[in-house]
Amino acid sequence: MTPEHSYREYVGGNLERLRRTAFLLCGDWHTADDLVSTVLVKLYRHWKRAARFEHLDAYVRRMLMRAWLDERRRPWRRETATEVLPDVSAPGPDADRRLAVLSLLGSLPPRRRAVLVLRYFCDLSVEETAEALGCTEGTVKSQTARALESLRAHLSEGEALWT
Repeated sequence: MTPEHSYREYVGGNLERLRRTAFLLCGDWHTADDLVSTVLVKLYRHWKRAARFEHLDAYVRRMLMRAWLDERRRPWRRETATEVLPDVSAPGPDADRRLAVLSLLGSLPPRRRAVLVLRYFCDLSVEETAEALGCTEGTVKSQTARALESLRAHLSEGEALWT
């Protein structure tokens, strides 16, 4: 199998998962697509080396996390939204709950949001999350606790995050 063929096979099997992960990190589908594109270009450049990694998914997740954190530092990301919104489609039956959760997730600082996405969406252990973020396990635990506490504080009485 040629390197290009194995790269295409990997991307084809993981593109949607990477896209969803990026969306949960940044909260915007367009930015998520940009992040995934950036990561896939970098991955392609280093594919011969990366393809030999035992935990390729963890490597790519870490690339995605770093790309998102780099993107957050860019000055044009500090732009403010306009008062007039573009036309949008009608929300589905669970759209209100999903939008509320995404809004709460978006209100968290980047590190706390990253910890929640890695721990609960990507289903990584504390150790794997610490490795992906380049921090200690204690930091992952404290950031998770603070993020969940912040989410709970914003929920109304008796309402659960997930149904």
